[in-house]
Amino acid sequence: MSLIDLPLVKLTNPDPSFPALFVLHLSNGTENRFTLQFVEEITKALDFVDSKLDSISDNDDAARGGALITTSTGKFYSNGLAIEAAMKQGDVFYNPYLRMLARLLTFRVPTVAAINGHAFAGGCMFAMAHDYRVMRADRGWIAMNEVDIGIPLIPGMAAIVKCKIPLPNHLRDCLLAGHRFKSSDAISAGFVDRAVAEDELMDTALEYARKMAPKASGLNQKLHLIKAEMYRETAILLLAGNIPPGGYFSKL
Repeated sequence: MSLIDLPLVKLTNPDPSFPALFVLHLSNGTENRFTLQFVEEITKALDFVDSKLDSISDNDDAARGGALITTSTGKFYSNGLAIEAAMKQGDVFYNPYLRMLARLLTFRVPTVAAINGHAFAGGCMFAMAHDYRVMRADRGWIAMNEVDIGIPLIPGMAAIVKCKIPLPNHLRDCLLAGHRFKSSDAISAGFVDRAVAEDELMDTALEYARKMAPKASGLNQKLHLIKAEMYRETAILLLAGNIPPGGYFSKL
């Protein structure tokens, strides 16, 4: 059932008997590059989900909890930021993008990224903002390639990767080498949960969503507040906005 149909995103409910289960389909061209309009439409979809959860929280469906899945189709889950536009717009773009990541990172229901293809740079960060990540086993890399394109990471961007990649050697390979992790590598590195065939991707994402949805029973703010403290340092840096990388060196 379609809930929101915007030019770049579509929000659906795949099971009318479970009204707090949502799928956000990304459809910004073939690469899902993050533009200001794309960020604004994702934010509108999150606003809708929040409003819907509020409306359900007073009835019996709230006991089942809820969950949010994001996915796309084709070669890319997301190929990152629309770099030229982002650099030209500066804070006008970066601050809403970073706020969106912070919101998704601490969202009040479990979140699952069903990664249908490549997830590079800003697309990798978007995937990292979810609680669970499922990739296609047969196609797709997930990578932070800023080192190869000559763009330093601002503090919030580095933080969201650091909080999801637990082992220093894998973090080094990700950020300093720009390593392209295939699904098996990403699972070994601890930041992707499952790799499945393309035709099993959504079913597997739904399996995670249904399994974890009861953790948000009541559809209140408990899960949001747990995540807010779990990722406190990362959320603070994301919400600080487009602050210069390495700025603390001036104080040494």
